[in-house]
Amino acid sequence: MSGNGLHVGTGGYANERPPSSTGSAEMDPATDPASSGFFSNDYKRHDDLKSMLDSNKDTSKLEAMKRIIGMVAKGKDASDLFPAVVKNVVSKNLEVKKLVYVYLTRYAEEQQDLALLSISTFQRALKDPNQLIRASALRVLSSIRVQMIAPIMMLAIKESVMDMSPFVRKTAAHAIPKMYSLDPEQKEQLIEVIEKLLADKTTLVAGSAIQAFEEVCPERIDLIHKNYRKLCNLLVDVEEWGQVVIINMLTRYARTQFTNPNKDEMQDEADRPFYDTDKEEEEEGAAEEKPQPKTYIMDPDHRLLLRQTKPLLNSRNAAVVMAVAQLYHHCAPKSEVGIVSRSLIRLLRSHKEVQYVVLCNIATMSIKRKGMFEPYLKSFYVRMNDPAPIKLLKLEILTNLATETNISTILRELQTYVTSSDKEFAAATIQAIGRCASSIAEITDTCLNGLVRLMSNRDESVVAESVVVIKKLLQTQSSGHKDIIIHMARMVDTITVPMARASILWLIGEYSDRVPKIAPDVLRKMAKGFISEEDIVKLQILNLAAKLFITNSKQTKLLVQYVFNLAKYDQNYDIRDRARFLRQVVMPGENSRGLFTKHAKKIFLATKPAPVLESKFKDRDQFQLGTLSHVINKRSTGYQELPDWPEVEPDPSVRNVEVVMPWTEKTTTKERKDKKPKKEAFYSDEESSSADEDSEEESSDDESEEDSSEEESNQEESDDESGSDGDEKSEKSEESKEDSEDESEEENSDEESEEGSEESDSASEEEVKPKARVTNKTDKKTPGAPAQSTGPASRDFLLDLDDCKCNECLVCIALKSSVIDKVTLYCHCNK
Repeated sequence: MSGNGLHVGTGGYANERPPSSTGSAEMDPATDPASSGFFSNDYKRHDDLKSMLDSNKDTSKLEAMKRIIGMVAKGKDASDLFPAVVKNVVSKNLEVKKLVYVYLTRYAEEQQDLALLSISTFQRALKDPNQLIRASALRVLSSIRVQMIAPIMMLAIKESVMDMSPFVRKTAAHAIPKMYSLDPEQKEQLIEVIEKLLADKTTLVAGSAIQAFEEVCPERIDLIHKNYRKLCNLLVDVEEWGQVVIINMLTRYARTQFTNPNKDEMQDEADRPFYDTDKEEEEEGAAEEKPQPKTYIMDPDHRLLLRQTKPLLNSRNAAVVMAVAQLYHHCAPKSEVGIVSRSLIRLLRSHKEVQYVVLCNIATMSIKRKGMFEPYLKSFYVRMNDPAPIKLLKLEILTNLATETNISTILRELQTYVTSSDKEFAAATIQAIGRCASSIAEITDTCLNGLVRLMSNRDESVVAESVVVIKKLLQTQSSGHKDIIIHMARMVDTITVPMARASILWLIGEYSDRVPKIAPDVLRKMAKGFISEEDIVKLQILNLAAKLFITNSKQTKLLVQYVFNLAKYDQNYDIRDRARFLRQVVMPGENSRGLFTKHAKKIFLATKPAPVLESKFKDRDQFQLGTLSHVINKRSTGYQELPDWPEVEPDPSVRNVEVVMPWTEKTTTKERKDKKPKKEAFYSDEESSSADEDSEEESSDDESEEDSSEEESNQEESDDESGSDGDEKSEKSEESKEDSEDESEEENSDEESEEGSEESDSASEEEVKPKARVTNKTDKKTPGAPAQSTGPASRDFLLDLDDCKCNECLVCIALKSSVIDKVTLYCHCNK
């Protein structure tokens, strides 16, 4: 073969392979040239990665996993590598195991059968010392969407909620919504888990716990009561996306638990009369004598929410700023909402997508609160590089902010926009001028004159939009503008935009009494080209013919009949129906009764209500700001209605949480002395009564000893100048007292040795706590003094302060660190 110039490699063709060990000559479809798999794009796809994953070296496996995760990040399909990857879930290399879990989280839902084979491995990984492995295992386990493993997932979530690592607890919170979507019947158990997560004081868990609460049980507001103040205080330290979730939830909470801070202002506006008359002024004077309603006092928890969210207006995340802005818009007093304006203006310097959302919200807010954004008027001027949607939103906001003081500035700005090359933007500018003219009466005539001048513009779309706006403005004016109507009638021949032609014909027909000579001539011109007109223009020609027949039938009767006959055979059935209807009303036949003929003038020439030129964002306030439903002006899936304010404020005590301080559980020495537990006597009533008498005598002796010690200390301070004779006398008197006490202690110890042997040690410890008397260092010690006893189960110890070796008793430690003379005290340690 080589002599013929052909060289065949060592590999040869696929069909030259030796037969298999089984002796079968069947070919592999993936490598068979006759098979379609040989020519497919998947031929030996990812073989190098599979061989690297099967390697014994961790470096090769790690490199392969990095390449696979890179493919997943780029959006490429790597699902065919699932069997090769899932085998490495038991790898001891930590980095390889992390990447394997990331891959399994992505494809576990698609390859459920293979993922189920590794569930035991995931369960073992939940006990791994590394928190990242535990969290990844739980994430993969919750990504397997199989109903049969729901109990395993539930058990794993419950264990992870009690994990020491906050990262694992956060992952458990993320797994709760997945578990709920897989098995909604587990809702009650999941609510218990959510309640534990809500009590978590870690900022890493707070946001995820609230997200799980919002998706599983948003109606359970009672779970938030005890955690409300904690969430408000943790809000500043929570991650950014957790802040957004918490603020949105607290907005709904505030609307259900607090009263409306603007309720008084709303009542004043509702009670305010439209016209002020003398009679009403007298009624107001009488009303002043009536007691005024109570002024609004904001709930401290409501104030806490507003105070804790205010610093977040400086956040770098636009979503956090927007969340705080909507909170203030919906829940704050009107006097405090203005603080969010500067932060929202700052967001206009960010990306175009963020600008669009922020401008949508500003457009809604500016309808009710013009003064809030008026200082930043120049921030809404349109730039040449702004996209078309942002241009239209800025134009909308400028129109909303128009007042008598700044209208001249806004009109000068709008004049420059009319000449824009963007026809849609120029038409929107003319509409904005019309809105300004209708809302501010002082500039209506000025705007009308400017719009008339625009009718001579070369751009046909500008002329057409000007005609439409002029028509709407003329409807709002009570006085007639005959010159404008005549000027528009002359432009019928030049304007070709159907909407503009229809507007001119409507104006001429509505105000035909002001131009009685021009109107019939316009109808004549329109009748000539009736067949070539658009449908909207044909309908207005029919209306013009009917109105002229009513007002000037002698001059226009034949012309009107001609137009009706043309419309009778038109292709559009709406025009045919309109022609038949108008003919029967205006000029009934001989057979018809003509019931509506005498009322035709009232029907067609009645006074029409003036059109209201208002912002299209006026109705968007029904949706919560910052939501998708508000942006698209339509209720989206999963949208939750913002609740109304309650008439009566709910009980605020539900948010009170009793915090037990560690020092409140410990009682003082005096309280322990007063509250001596009385144990039932082991012996007869007589012996128990005698024991009680002995204990009473002992307490009285103790009090006398304390009084004597205090008198002695006071006398020592007062007699500092006395000589050594006085000291010797006092020492002798003390020695005599101690001798008498020692004798009594010996007698009591003998009694105790007979009676105390029958009681257990535990019973004696529950009895009155042993007493230790602290003596001064200068006092003489009685060596080998036996313990004193006053009852069957009580023992007293006569101890010097230096002899007490206790380092646990707080009382002993306090006494050692201070200068104390002779004091009688109870030692807790019996040392």
